[in-house]
Amino acid sequence: MAGTAGASPGQAAGIGGQRARAGTLRRMAAPLAVAVAAAAAGAFIWAADPTTPGGVIPECPSKHFFGVICPGCGSTRMIYSLLHLDLASAMRFNAVGVVVLVALACVFARWAWGRARGDGGNAMRLGGRAAWCIAVVVVVWLVVRNIPVAPFTALRV
Repeated sequence: MAGTAGASPGQAAGIGGQRARAGTLRRMAAPLAVAVAAAAAGAFIWAADPTTPGGVIPECPSKHFFGVICPGCGSTRMIYSLLHLDLASAMRFNAVGVVVLVALACVFARWAWGRARGDGGNAMRLGGRAAWCIAVVVVVWLVVRNIPVAPFTALRV
């Protein structure tokens, strides 16, 4: 092995193992950073309790200034509900957001697994059709949440 001249075979294997572990840690740095950031955001949302009016987390700017319920409105309350394992409330606050979080968790898991295996761990790439489908879902969600008649008023948060 290069750099292990004069080392016994056992020492050379130990050095190679240390390099492999260091390489794995280096590859996993980005997924670990994302996981830590997500955990910190979750801890903040848990502590801030966005379900209590007048709390630390402000009201959505589009709802506050324009009266429009945006596609993301209710997301912090949705995450708070998910952290408390209350799926029904999470779906009431932002059903599309729950689906998005599940998709993001799957993409993250695939990326982290690929990075851990050392194959680069490229995340899924969206083609043109998928991007258009996502855009259509977001616009439809925006419109449907703002229709002022029943049963659509149940989607307001």
